[in-house]
Amino acid sequence: MSTYVLIPGAGGDAWYWHRVVPLLEIAGHRAVPVRLPADDPDAGLDAYVTVTLEAVGDVQGDVVVVGQSLGGFTAPVVAERLGAAMLVFVAAMIPKPGETAGEWWSTSGFHDVWGDQQMDTMEHFLHDLPSPVLHELLERGEPEQTGRVMADPFPLSALPAIPTRGIAATDDRFFPVAFMDRLIRDRLGVAPEHVDSGHLPALANPAALVELLLG
Repeated sequence: MSTYVLIPGAGGDAWYWHRVVPLLEIAGHRAVPVRLPADDPDAGLDAYVTVTLEAVGDVQGDVVVVGQSLGGFTAPVVAERLGAAMLVFVAAMIPKPGETAGEWWSTSGFHDVWGDQQMDTMEHFLHDLPSPVLHELLERGEPEQTGRVMADPFPLSALPAIPTRGIAATDDRFFPVAFMDRLIRDRLGVAPEHVDSGHLPALANPAALVELLLG
């Protein structure tokens, strides 16, 4: 049995993983979806890491840390603290030492790809969600994401020296697959893997994502 630590993206909502958790549990693993303090204006990266470690508690078996989108800044630090067996970035912001999440948009090349597009939540994030999931998400409302965490430099001198994977979403309209493929190769030095979904695979195609995570 492994423990899967599931770190969400902007908004920090553990609900993002609610379709993934039962699939991991059916496969015999422990799943820990983390609620980050994204609505706390005083919470920076250290607070995100602390909350995640508290959510995990006692470790059972190997630990796999999974970071989605903005969660890519928290995941490597958690992986190092827990002595994780594997780190997985899913449609994620893969950080460099000393880089802030606020700087990442330029230093990663994202701004060059995005250009002057206007962000549209439905078009860029929710376009492929099943109707019942979309309805529930809209009923819940958009979680708040404060800006403090964007200003904290990534604190590690290098990513943890453990097996690390990068998963890009083939229909991602926010982090396009060609951009993510390049980022994964450049920053992780591994071949990108792909899940058939938009930017939110845990909601749009959880079975395919879990198949990759277990592979």
